[in-house]
Formats: sequence, C-alpha cells, structure tokens
Amino acid sequence: MTNLLAARDQMAFTLGFHMIFAAFGVGFSLLMVVAEGIYLRTRTERYLALAKAWGKANAVLFGIGAVSGTALSFELGLLWPGFMRFAGSTIGTGFVAEGFAFFVEAIFIGLYLYGWNRLSPLAHWLTGIPIAIAGPASAVLVVGVDAWMQHPQGVQTLLKNPAAAATGPMLFGNPHWPLMALHATVSCYAATAFTLAAVYAWGMLKGRRDALRRSALHLAMMLGTAAAIAMPLTGDLSGKAVARYQPVKLAAMESQFTTQKAAPLRIGGWPNPKSRTVLAAIEIPGGLSWLAYGSAAATVRGLNAVPQTLWPNVQITHVSFQLMVAAGTALVVIALWYWLGVRRKTFPRPLLWAIAASGPLAFLALEAGWVVTEVGRQPWIVYGVQRTADAVTPIQGLWAYFSAFVVLYILLGTTVVWLLRRVEHSLPRAANAA
Repeated sequence: MTNLLAARDQMAFTLGFHMIFAAFGVGFSLLMVVAEGIYLRTRTERYLALAKAWGKANAVLFGIGAVSGTALSFELGLLWPGFMRFAGSTIGTGFVAEGFAFFVEAIFIGLYLYGWNRLSPLAHWLTGIPIAIAGPASAVLVVGVDAWMQHPQGVQTLLKNPAAAATGPMLFGNPHWPLMALHATVSCYAATAFTLAAVYAWGMLKGRRDALRRSALHLAMMLGTAAAIAMPLTGDLSGKAVARYQPVKLAAMESQFTTQKAAPLRIGGWPNPKSRTVLAAIEIPGGLSWLAYGSAAATVRGLNAVPQTLWPNVQITHVSFQLMVAAGTALVVIALWYWLGVRRKTFPRPLLWAIAASGPLAFLALEAGWVVTEVGRQPWIVYGVQRTADAVTPIQGLWAYFSAFVVLYILLGTTVVWLLRRVEHSLPRAANAA
C-alpha cells in the first residue's frame, strides 16, 4: 500500500464513519424539539416520552460524533501537511466558526438533558431550539471548507501571497457553498428521519404497534418525506453547479468520455475507461445536456477535454452517482407509499419492510453522494490548483495508523450501539395504548 493510498483510505474511512454522526447531529434534534412541542400543545404523554428518549439518543450520538470529528481534524494536519501549509489560513475561518456552533450545541444539550423538571416546560422546550439550529449550522460551516476545495475562489491571492489573510471572502463568498450546503443538509435530514422511521417500522413488524410507535413513525416520515422530495430539487441545483465549475467531475459522473452536443443521460451501466465506452447503460438522448444546461442540444464537455492523468476514477464516480440517484428515488417511492397507507389507514407488512429498508437506503444515498463529491474531485485536493499527491505527508508506515483508526472506530461503533439499545421510552401503559 502506497503512502498516498493509505492516507486517502484512512481519510475516506474516518469521514464515512463520522458522516453518520454528523447526519444525526443535523436531523435528530429537530425531531426531538417537534415531539416536545406537540406535547406542550396537546399534553399527550407519548410525545413527551419520545422527546425524552430522543434527547438521550441525541446526546449519545453527539458525544461519539465529537470524538470522531476530533480525529478527523487531527488527520488534516497529520496526513495532509502540504494542504494545510497552502490553505490553512483560508479554511481556518470555517473551522473556527464551526467550533462556536459546536460549543453552542454542547451547552444546550447539557441544559436540555438536565433541565427536565428543573425548568418550566416552555423554558425547557426553548433550550432545544438552539440545538436544532446549531447542528445544521456546524454542518453548513464545515461544508464551506469543502466547497472552497471544490471551487477555490480567490486562490490567485494565495498563490501570490501564501500568508494572505483574506479568509472570509474566499471561503464564505464562494458561490458553490450555498448549493453544497443546502443539498448536504437536506440529505442529512433524510438520513436521520428514514433511519428513525426504520427503527419504529422494525418494531411494528415485531408486533409492537402501540400508539407511541405509530406516532414516532409518523413524525419521522413527515420529515423524511419533505427531505426526500427536496433532495432531487437541491441535487439538480448542485448538479448544475458541478457542470459549471467542475465539468470533468460531471463527465465522470455520467461517463461522458467525449465532448458532445445533445449528450445522453445514462441510467446504470459500467464504464470502461480503456475503450471509453459504457456497457449496459440505458441512454436518454439529450438528457444530460438538458439537465446540465437547460437545453437538449447543449454541448457537454467530455473527459477527452483533459489528459487522462487528470481524470478521477470514472468507475467509482459513475457507480456511486447511480447508487445515490437510485437510493434517493426509492426513498421518494417509499414515502409516497407510506402516505397512501395513512390515507387508507392500513400499514401492510410489505410497506413496513420497505420503511425498515429506507434507513440503510438513506445512508447509502448520503455516503454515495460524498464519494461522488470527493472522488470526483481527484486528482486534486484543491481543484485545479494542488494535487492530492503533492499534499500528502512524506512519513511512511501510514498503514499502521490506518489500522489503529479502524480499531478505534470499531470500538466507537460498538459503544454507540450498546448505549442506544439502553435508551427506553418511559410511558405508562394506559397512555401508550391510546
């Protein structure tokens, strides 16, 4: 294993693991606040039980996420010193701002957990609102860093003066940032909501169809449906931004090997970079041109426009993009099926099985989307400016560190599962049967 491959694999593994907790940090607190808000309005005990249980689960996920996120921050300096020397002064603003959001979230999680029966019901509910805001804010600010790596606005200033301090305009004035942040945030809401829905659907499959689980499933599916419908809309905006700022990534996503007018949209297929063909793909004529540029006759830049040494891994990028779209489409179908069940007041086992599968599908869409984002940027760590190979540490033996991190994250994953299994809903039987 080369030094570069070991560093990239370690970063991918830890980021993929942390992504799970980051997603819950965005979405879980909103559901918690909504459940308590419904209780305050209706005085229905099961919503209070849900708020208390979800508050405990949110605290566990936040704590484990803090550990995995801290490890990631260390990896930036340890694995990519060349990148930090070049871009540290620019991206530091984003991480500092994210730190403020993180501490706000931590403080109010403490108030929320220990404020039960110590604060008035309204005051306690109000302590949850900053949590629901700070979680997404943390994600949005971190995405600002990645957006700059994807579209390094103001990089000429850095090239002329490595000590440049114009960090704010460079980072937060980036036109790529709002689109990436919006799509990433919506995806996190979808992953959280459908995973929570999957947990309660599984319980219902086991025969636990009480009022509490029905209410929990309904709340989760409300958020999940909204996010599932929003995902393709925000994804379309993000795709148009990729077409504008990163045409090579777009070409890899769609396996568009040659520059072409009326470029087809490919569904499925396996790209062969050697023969520059795509096997077994369904092609919609002019579809890619229309989606990317609003005209079925528009010209789409192909991979042949740049040397092959500047291509990302086309197979990984294309397949990940297809998985993301397929999983996202499945979530929309499952959500619509659920609301059909609500209208008919029946939840057959096939529907519950589909909802139970929606949790893994939602995280598949989230993780696959980030694979597209990061692998599609290669071989650049700062797009078009600094190559990943030039930023990696020269220290050898990274495979040993990688192995240690794998063990660490296995322990963290085991710990979080054990803790979450101990979270229970405290509710009188009479209230739960209502």
